[in-house]
Amino acid sequence: MNSGDTVFVLLSAALVMVMTPGLALFYGGMVRSKNVLGTLMQSFFILGVISIEWVLWGYTMSFGPDHGGIIGGLSMLGLKGVGMTPSPDYGSTIPQLAFMIFQCMFAVITPALITGAFAERMKFGAFVLFTLLWATFVYNPLCHWVWGVGGWMGKLGALDFAGGTVVHISSGISALAAALIVGKRLGYGTTSFIPHNLPMTLTGAALLWFGWFGFNAGSALAADGLAASAFVVTHLASAAAAVSWIVFEWIHRGKPTTLGVASGAVAGLVAITPASGFVGPMSSLIIGFLGGAFCYGGVLLKTRLGYDDSLDVVGVHGVGGTWGALATGLFASTEINAGGANGLFFGNPGQLWIQFVSVVATMAFAFIMTLIILKVVDMVMGLRISEEEERMGMDTTIHNEAGYTY
Repeated sequence: MNSGDTVFVLLSAALVMVMTPGLALFYGGMVRSKNVLGTLMQSFFILGVISIEWVLWGYTMSFGPDHGGIIGGLSMLGLKGVGMTPSPDYGSTIPQLAFMIFQCMFAVITPALITGAFAERMKFGAFVLFTLLWATFVYNPLCHWVWGVGGWMGKLGALDFAGGTVVHISSGISALAAALIVGKRLGYGTTSFIPHNLPMTLTGAALLWFGWFGFNAGSALAADGLAASAFVVTHLASAAAAVSWIVFEWIHRGKPTTLGVASGAVAGLVAITPASGFVGPMSSLIIGFLGGAFCYGGVLLKTRLGYDDSLDVVGVHGVGGTWGALATGLFASTEINAGGANGLFFGNPGQLWIQFVSVVATMAFAFIMTLIILKVVDMVMGLRISEEEERMGMDTTIHNEAGYTY
């Protein structure tokens, strides 16, 4: 066991934990003031409830002994046998508890991303039940497919260093299903939904950028050169995407906006996530620049297609995660990570096909399962708050609080 690696992974876990409150601020600033606490509450509550779910059954479903390449066994329920000694399969130089808590923070933020799609209109009880069911039946199997020993997607050779498929495509495509099933906000298409506090959103974006270094560099599970490489390309891709989003927005709308630069930075972070442990600095600039452009286009697409994805989860995480997973198949290089594979531009066109298969499989599984879960929750308790509650706002009607006192 290596004390330096252990400290690094624990600090990375702390950085990833900060991302969920950062996401709460990022989302909270974009909604109307009457829903700011309801939006913040969803991310903070997920931090509690999914941490408990992860300890009780999530970790063993994701990283327990393999069953048919589909799911982990239940031998580690309640963290049975998960202790202070290393696991040969998951970070051989760190305690398994360190690996467990690092992965816990990934499990927390992923369903929190989805909440942006149904912001301002889902019942709190329905949100809680949906989150638990989604984490159990969507996130945990996907996590095992990609990162669990014996998972079919990992055995296929799919490259996903820090969560392009597991985190971003799964949440983005699930957000699309949620937007379609929950329905549009009252007044959508005729009312202007203006973000009420963009300084809050910028603060949240800054915390996400900061925490993402733990997200990507920490996935090396060691304080080594690969972690340093992942750290550098993460920053460069985010910087490139922030710039490209502004360039395209400036050309398209005539004005560069603060919401645009924040969204662009997050889009770049999403795009580089699956590739962060497999590509070099110049490749990351290309991935980030194109990621900003593609995600800006993805956000515009919702207006043409007519679905109400309140906070652009589909456009940023769905589109960005898809581009990042495919870009890994283009730019991956064994010179960066000998344990990975070369991509198309480094002489291995087959890797792009493997990445494509992983993207399609993740999309199909997450979309279908999310539809089923939402239908079940709707039958049990209903998904939406009443029209009167929506007009008055979630803060007073659901939580009996107010974000601001005038």
